[in-house]
Amino acid sequence: MVREKIMRKPEYREIIYSEKQWRILSELRREAINILETLAKRGIQGIVHGSIARGDVWEGSDIDVFIPYTLPSYITEYTLESSGYKIYARYIVIATPSSTPKAYIVLDEYERKNISFPLAKLKPREYEFYKFGGILGLKGLKKNRRVPGVDKRLVLIEPTKNGHRESPVIGYENIVAEKLGISIDTVLERVRVLSRRDKIGRTGVFVKYELSPDEGFEEALEKIIRRNPLVRRALMDRF
Repeated sequence: MVREKIMRKPEYREIIYSEKQWRILSELRREAINILETLAKRGIQGIVHGSIARGDVWEGSDIDVFIPYTLPSYITEYTLESSGYKIYARYIVIATPSSTPKAYIVLDEYERKNISFPLAKLKPREYEFYKFGGILGLKGLKKNRRVPGVDKRLVLIEPTKNGHRESPVIGYENIVAEKLGISIDTVLERVRVLSRRDKIGRTGVFVKYELSPDEGFEEALEKIIRRNPLVRRALMDRF
């Protein structure tokens, strides 16, 4: 996949979706609804985030489901497998030393269908990171809603009847924060991180640990904590 470059020059434009793009969005959302309904039957409330919530999808778009609270990981895994989903891989990802560890469950061989959830209590700003990109729950998907959010180019996407409207984020952070209902600090942080990534390339994550077939998420996290003092200090009093 070609890495999307940050849009640094102010640019406003209207995008009209083709029939193909509407069809892709419909197909992705149908699968997302199936996953969210599967989880909801066990009382697990998830959301989708990113382009599938905004609507600006393409053939390579992912289905990213996030459960915004902690829960025993075996419940999620059992719910998926008992409903016919195959788990292809499981990871623990810690983006930075101070970030909340997150569990990732991969539901396809191309890693384009993913379910994630925190393994410790989320910080308020971490939840706002998802709102920055756009989030939508099961009810919103069923009503065919689309929400505003910022893409990887640092462009604000605002849905319209026939597609979406694009506007710059850099230099307009306060306006973006107001439109998305998040703090200006969150917007400034995302601009800083994505701009740095754009300048020096993808820097990776602090920890990405793939679980073995017989390993549970909680067990694997304990192993990481024992081995890594930075993670251990960051997670004190977070459980």
